Amino acid sequence: MNTRRNRLFGTDGVRGVANVEPITSETALKLGRALAYVFKNSQGRHRRILIGKDTRLSGYMLETALASGICSMGADVWLVGPLPTPGIAFLTRSMRADAGVVISASHNPFEDNGIKFFSRDGFKLDDDIERGIEELVFNDKALAHTRAAAEDIGKAARIDDAIGRYLVFLKNCLPRSLTFEGLKVAIDCANGAAYKVGPDALEELGADVVALGVDPDGKNINDGCGAVHLEKLRQTVIRTGANVGVALDGDGDRAMLVDERGEVFDGDDLMALMGCRMAREGRLQGNTVVATVMSNYGLELALAGQGIRLVRTDVGDPAVVREMRSNSYNLGGEQSGHVILMDYSTTGDGLISALLVLSYMMETQRPLSELRAMHRVPQVLENVKVRDRVPLAEMPEVMRVITDAEGRLAGRGRLLVRYSGTEMLARVMVEGEDQAQIAAVASEIGDAIRKRAGA
Repeated sequence: MNTRRNRLFGTDGVRGVANVEPITSETALKLGRALAYVFKNSQGRHRRILIGKDTRLSGYMLETALASGICSMGADVWLVGPLPTPGIAFLTRSMRADAGVVISASHNPFEDNGIKFFSRDGFKLDDDIERGIEELVFNDKALAHTRAAAEDIGKAARIDDAIGRYLVFLKNCLPRSLTFEGLKVAIDCANGAAYKVGPDALEELGADVVALGVDPDGKNINDGCGAVHLEKLRQTVIRTGANVGVALDGDGDRAMLVDERGEVFDGDDLMALMGCRMAREGRLQGNTVVATVMSNYGLELALAGQGIRLVRTDVGDPAVVREMRSNSYNLGGEQSGHVILMDYSTTGDGLISALLVLSYMMETQRPLSELRAMHRVPQVLENVKVRDRVPLAEMPEVMRVITDAEGRLAGRGRLLVRYSGTEMLARVMVEGEDQAQIAAVASEIGDAIRKRAGA
């Protein structure tokens, strides 16, 4: 019986080390069966479920197991092979599939892998649907008598033109008259899911492309390359005289850019640039940008200077998307490079972000360095080892220090105190223009937590 001491689904699907529970072929098969059952029951007709993946070695094992489980329940499978996560979301919608599956661990090393699901509208599954799937996985008897009869077993087919379909979609995000002729672009695809479609999209739009991280071998995904390792891209931009560099992560849903001088544009920079431009053009819904509590205070200041509101959510792009959908906002994201442009896609798409920024460069005939729209505010982080995650509200002596610090920072900075979800740590983040002040504030709060709950 499932006691729910360990949840199968985290904030972004199922994650873990490949071939170690829960990322095993046995659990993948059960997930495939449960997914097919849930969606078959919802409408009572034959289902079609699309599966895509990144370039990890373990993707073959998990793809096969998922497909087997889905087919055993009488649903058909469409296999698209390596394609960015946002490409799977797009194809799930455009091909009228009933659900989509992505096999990827995003920016993690190759030893890890993950499985996440999309609904037919291209959004990640609601929590209640994930809970239903999870219960079926842990209850071996639940699906024992629901396998398809021999004549109703599902079929699997490979979609050979998946990359072409996604390429057309990407190019249609830009004006038809726009090309990147005369623009030299270095792109690092992290040896991941975008290794083919990334350079192809830029070349078809007329750019002179310098491609990095486009030789996946199953084990080199995110290895010293891509959005989490920018040094190689920065060096390449400067060495080759490229106008701009684009770095994607392993599953292509986030992008970091590098300007012609080698300076980094992260997700906050991208949201500042896009938010200000969209507001000027009257296209920013609610005159609001959605970001997480981790976005730099400089983003908030830059947007406020243009009369734009910043709404903050918990960490993670699912939290950002929930806020956007609830209030019909069309721009949000994370500092890590997930930028959700709801006018184009239901999830973060690193290539769409990059293509739109390149289009701004072409339209304005200005280098990326001149398009920077925010000034980053200094930030201090302090991690405090704790023995227990005592709620802050139950530590009045700590709350007094925090309240005092908030008063001193009012209008000139901000602070965030939270517990890590994976380690026994309290994380203290303080931002403000005065480096000495924010360092002192972080130290004071850290000492107070250490005295009350330190390990």
